[in-house]
Amino acid sequence: MKQWATQSVAQCVAQLGFAVAACLAGPLAQAANNYPVVMVHGFLGFGPDELQGTGFRYWGGFNDVVAHMRNGSSHQVYAAAVGPVSSNWDRAVELYYQIKGGCADYGIKHTASAAAYGAIQKPAGKCWAADPNNNPNHYPLALYPAWDANHPIHLVSHSQGGQTIRTMIQLMENGSPNGNEGTAELYTGGKINWVKSATTISTPHNGTTLRDVIVDFVPKVSELAGKIVEAAGLGGSTSAIYKFRLEQFGLAQGPAESFKDFLERIKGAPFWSLNNHDAAQWDLGPDGAKELNNWVKTSPNVYYYSIGSDATEQGSFCCNSTDRIIAPFQSSSYQYARDDMIFFLKNTAGEWVVPAILQPGMGSYVQSAAGRVPTDSSWFRNDGVVNTVSMKSPNGQPVRNYDGSSVRGSWNYLGYYDNYDHFDVLGWEQGNSGVFPIYDNIGSIIYGL
Repeated sequence: MKQWATQSVAQCVAQLGFAVAACLAGPLAQAANNYPVVMVHGFLGFGPDELQGTGFRYWGGFNDVVAHMRNGSSHQVYAAAVGPVSSNWDRAVELYYQIKGGCADYGIKHTASAAAYGAIQKPAGKCWAADPNNNPNHYPLALYPAWDANHPIHLVSHSQGGQTIRTMIQLMENGSPNGNEGTAELYTGGKINWVKSATTISTPHNGTTLRDVIVDFVPKVSELAGKIVEAAGLGGSTSAIYKFRLEQFGLAQGPAESFKDFLERIKGAPFWSLNNHDAAQWDLGPDGAKELNNWVKTSPNVYYYSIGSDATEQGSFCCNSTDRIIAPFQSSSYQYARDDMIFFLKNTAGEWVVPAILQPGMGSYVQSAAGRVPTDSSWFRNDGVVNTVSMKSPNGQPVRNYDGSSVRGSWNYLGYYDNYDHFDVLGWEQGNSGVFPIYDNIGSIIYGL
């Protein structure tokens, strides 16, 4: 049975995986601000306008983390919806205009760099209305149009969402690293102090070896994405309840088109090429993450927090908590999926991809090829999606263990949740309010800044 973090110091000590300091912050912090919170989902994630009628949410599963964080009407908390398979640049663009209002503009030079894959700078209709009284095209309403330096926000993210919010902050403060991207307000830079804090949960700051494991095993990324979505029960069979949001590549799902038919129609599109670096499949690997980290830096103006997770165990001849059906024979040199890991992550989390013949899984995958980011045994522990070592902070950027005090311009690492897979931290398999303490701890820290 999983043990969730609590506000008790004694219980925190017992949970060796999670920093005691995170618990110390819980009941002691006083609310010093009430800035809005925007929640940003990860790879293959979805927004609050999807899966309607199922009762299932990205943030909480059959729980409701967003409503819990609102605490009735005490706080403004919003769930964003950005491209689930898009690059962090594209997701950052969508996130910015979704919060502030306006139409997505992916930039002249950025779009040109991906023109071979069908990139469009200003796809029609990808807009959010800042003024509900002046919205003739009936665009979705922006989340927080008042957003500026005098009305800052907190950002809370999961998985790839952490890379996305870092990218958005970089673009807001410093503009494009490529030079002139056009007149869009996101690229003008100088938007200092618009973000008070940025929290990442189980984020692949330095990439995840799952990307390389999957590419080696199933190189058709489009088909893989569709299979994962369908296995997780997100795609549906006849209704368009899950959205890829790829209008910037000319890939829009028709209003009466099923997810399955849409995926079949677009699976041969240039967007899915592994050579396309304007896509999540590139940013999420160690090589793509390194490229992103070369220009996306830790801002001196923002409080950063990171939280990790781990759902594997060291191999043993017998008697551990791993799934012995998938991995009956184990080596103490490798990591294996716990029995309580969500089912569709187990096959790639351990020593081998199952079923496959001698295809290394995340629990044993190493990389030492020239010109690529090397990975070694320190990468073996994972939560089924992301290597635990990658969740702390971007390599080479300021980081410290959180001790109850926060330092601006540095990653304040809150520790990791042991025996939690990539979706346990969202509450997907938890009943009642089991996941809420994670977000209570985050709220107590960020509202105390």
